[in-house]
Amino acid sequence: MLKKFLEISPFLYKTFILIFSVLIIVYFLPSNTQYSVQFSEGKRWTGNTLYAPFDFPIIKSKDELQLEKKLIESQSILYFDVITEVSEKTLDEYSLNFNKFFQNKNDSLIYKQGLFLLNSFLNRGIPPLNFDNAEIIKIALISNNIERITEMDSLFILDNLSSEIDKKLSTESKSKKRKFYNLFFEILQPNLLFNKGLTEEYLNELNSSLSLTRDLVLKGEVIIETNQIVEGEKLNKLKSLNYQFSSKSDNKKINRSIQIGYFLLVSSLLLLSLIYIYKFRYTVFEDDNKITFIFLNICLSVIMSLILADINPRLIYVAPICIFPLLTKTFFDSRLAFFSHIVAVIIISFTVFNGFEYIFIQILVGIIAILSTSKIYKRANLFISVAQITFMYFLGHIIFYLLNSGNIEKIELTQFSFFLANGMLTLFVLPLIYFYEKIFFLVSDVSLLELSDTNSPLLKELSDKAPGTFHHSLQVANLSEACANEINANPLLTRVGALYHDIGKIKKPNFFSENQKGSISPHDELSPEESAEIIIGHVIDGISLGKKNKLPDRIVDFIRTHHGTSKVYFFYKKQMELKPNSDIKKFLYPGPKPFSKETSIVMMADSIEAASKSLKEPSLEILEEFVHKIINQQMDEGQFLNSNVTFSEIEVVKKVLIKKLVNIYQLRIEYPS
Repeated sequence: MLKKFLEISPFLYKTFILIFSVLIIVYFLPSNTQYSVQFSEGKRWTGNTLYAPFDFPIIKSKDELQLEKKLIESQSILYFDVITEVSEKTLDEYSLNFNKFFQNKNDSLIYKQGLFLLNSFLNRGIPPLNFDNAEIIKIALISNNIERITEMDSLFILDNLSSEIDKKLSTESKSKKRKFYNLFFEILQPNLLFNKGLTEEYLNELNSSLSLTRDLVLKGEVIIETNQIVEGEKLNKLKSLNYQFSSKSDNKKINRSIQIGYFLLVSSLLLLSLIYIYKFRYTVFEDDNKITFIFLNICLSVIMSLILADINPRLIYVAPICIFPLLTKTFFDSRLAFFSHIVAVIIISFTVFNGFEYIFIQILVGIIAILSTSKIYKRANLFISVAQITFMYFLGHIIFYLLNSGNIEKIELTQFSFFLANGMLTLFVLPLIYFYEKIFFLVSDVSLLELSDTNSPLLKELSDKAPGTFHHSLQVANLSEACANEINANPLLTRVGALYHDIGKIKKPNFFSENQKGSISPHDELSPEESAEIIIGHVIDGISLGKKNKLPDRIVDFIRTHHGTSKVYFFYKKQMELKPNSDIKKFLYPGPKPFSKETSIVMMADSIEAASKSLKEPSLEILEEFVHKIINQQMDEGQFLNSNVTFSEIEVVKKVLIKKLVNIYQLRIEYPS
């Protein structure tokens, strides 16, 4: 039902695939304007004077926030729990150890003096030995759930014991001071325990009051003027403006506008692609499979990049989007590959920061990928191409880094690892070629190379059952390949098509002269009409064998077209001698006529090679006349009207065929004296 619906109009499926591609790409595009204003720090502002589109606060820089954070930390309060058990234990030890240091009649007075001094130390609070925080001014001491705020300087530090005793007992003798010092040094220990929970809670409360913004840029205020350097306050305002744009992404009205904008952008680019294919690659436009191939590549290229960028914006260069122009070139041509690559890159560039840099690097790499890849079925060529792609990524990144920073010493090596990952992923183009062939029924040089193996089952069968035809096919393949090289056709496709063009003769090999032995022919017992039917039947049999053996359609096309709509001339002439008024249609091949340079070349080479067997004493003049006569006759019959081969190219093919026949017959060309 769907198939009939799509067959109503040749443009209906194209419209469907266009709309579907637009919708799926827009679905993956981000719905916010994360980078609404493009700028580079330290570079000149090349746009028009930028005015504030709305009121917005200026976001504080990292340095400003760091400075304020340090200020807040310096104003923080450290909380300590007073451990009364330690204080009591210290007082007990004082009583027990006092007599060890003081033994005279004034001991009672000295005892009270020391006790008073010890209590003052304990009341002030003794922090842990490793405590050192000069930035903190205030201290909170908590005892029995009662908080007492004091200054940092008021705490008693054990390291200052000697100086404290000297200060308190300034009028006493050195001997007495020494005894107190020894006593206190033995019994004193910290009676304060740092309360981390309360301290952090208080610090978080202070940080919560820290404002991330300052000042206010009013609507219509100048942010930056043309040719001004993007630095200082101007840089802060531009960053703040972009932040405000991104923070407004939850606005449904803004989101809807962005989606509409993306829809129009993607629609225009994909429609332009479709128009380009229609104007310059109409054969691709006619084939729905090929149109699907092109649009699928563009969609996959965009979606893959957007998914990686969503994970981490720096991963945008890990996406191996060069795979897709390589695939397109493999099955089509360089121009179509490059055009589809540019379309994908432009769409992606609207979602990344510094889109101009992204476009420049990806187009540069795309050009190198397309130009450097030839005969991709050779592994060495693929590795060389991937190496060149990776190198161009390196070069492009270095170029823009120098332009933006002017100092290559600070370049991040991490970015180069992303480019290397991109190169490694690009190697997957080879298995993808096989995957695409099966899905879209296309044929690549990789498959053609496999099919050109004369030990393949079908060619092996042709060699066993029809050795004469097999030899003829080899000769036609050699002639065709030489001609294809001269007129910029696909030589590998032409050769493979020539190898398989006569496989239909496998079914009835003895009815074809090249396989007959002796002078007896099975046609002697048949009427001309019956003979013509068998001869013509090898085309139908060949198509059937090709499909049965799963030959690609492009190869089966050579079987269909290698005789075009020409006559089986020998038996037609014989029939005319018997019955002059016979129906000519019984002696015509069903066609179609050749519709490409490659199929046209095989038709010419096939006719020349087969007919050349009848030449008994060929000379250069005879061969030239012979080639011109046969090919001119094909032209008179209009066999090449549907192909894109030109008259000048046909003349080139004639010259190549004459040269090859001269080599086959080992003739010497006589040069004028």
